[in-house]
Amino acid sequence: MPSTVFRPADKPLLNLTLFVLTLGTTFGTFLVMWSGGGATTLSAVGGSLTFSLSLVLILGSHEMGHYVLARLHKVDTSLPYFIPLPLLGVGTLGAVIRIRGRIPDRNALVDIGAAGPLAGLVVAIPLLAFGLAHSKIVDLPVQPPGFLGESSLWSLAHRGVEYLIAKWSGVRLPEIGGGRAEVYIFGDNLLIRALRYLVIGPIPAGKDIQEHPMVIAGWFGLLVTMLNLVPIGQLDGGHLTHALFGDRARMIGKLMALSMLGLCIFYSAGWLLWLIVTSKFIGFRHPPVVDYQAPLSPGRKLTCAICFVGLLLCVIPVPLSVVTLP
Repeated sequence: MPSTVFRPADKPLLNLTLFVLTLGTTFGTFLVMWSGGGATTLSAVGGSLTFSLSLVLILGSHEMGHYVLARLHKVDTSLPYFIPLPLLGVGTLGAVIRIRGRIPDRNALVDIGAAGPLAGLVVAIPLLAFGLAHSKIVDLPVQPPGFLGESSLWSLAHRGVEYLIAKWSGVRLPEIGGGRAEVYIFGDNLLIRALRYLVIGPIPAGKDIQEHPMVIAGWFGLLVTMLNLVPIGQLDGGHLTHALFGDRARMIGKLMALSMLGLCIFYSAGWLLWLIVTSKFIGFRHPPVVDYQAPLSPGRKLTCAICFVGLLLCVIPVPLSVVTLP
């Protein structure tokens, strides 16, 4: 194979193996967890295959966006590594690439950082639209959680205090769930709402869509895009703020961490995991580019603005919740 395709440090067989494994784990996880408890009907198998291919296509497009732009800027980088996760979540932790060389200037940093989320969105949006067009309208006799909903840290702490008081006073607490059916509620963002209105139109009160597998894959694709565009450290959004503001981007990252803490307290405790990952493991620092003095072009500034508008459109205050039907 020509040296221009693979670099000496590349391990294409490992990348291919992880890719195939991730196809298997996403297929199997969706079949077991999201498609009627592992029923092997033709419909369930077809839905699981649709989900797996759609999700891997979105994740792969995201990472290949980074990879292609890095190669165009002559920055040494690895091929995408998919991360299989059998029977947990959606069967994968996503995909990553490793940038092995230094980024030459701020323009290259914007190109490499923005290419991933933009490529992922270009693939996810039409998949979402197609999936929405093939989703069913069903009854939903519960209100999806929102501000101070059941999954917020505020509500969880309140229930914890109630539990401790009840245990101390000897009061018997009602059984949670009470044997009633539970359903997954996928949180909304502005982009999904706009697509749903354009594709389906207004949905009457008390109704919602039964998500097509392609919608669920697209939803997780938007979630990944949102998490990566958070302007912290070496996340995609952190690349962009570093290119725009240099060391001042660290303060922006800390303000974003406070914003995530607010989402944890008032909307969903699920944000706590990403808050810990970004603030404790990724951190707020960003390695400098080789030539920071090279001016950032107007087109790259526009690209940053487009990406941050994309972040706002993709924010999901309550990503995923389980509600009990009355």
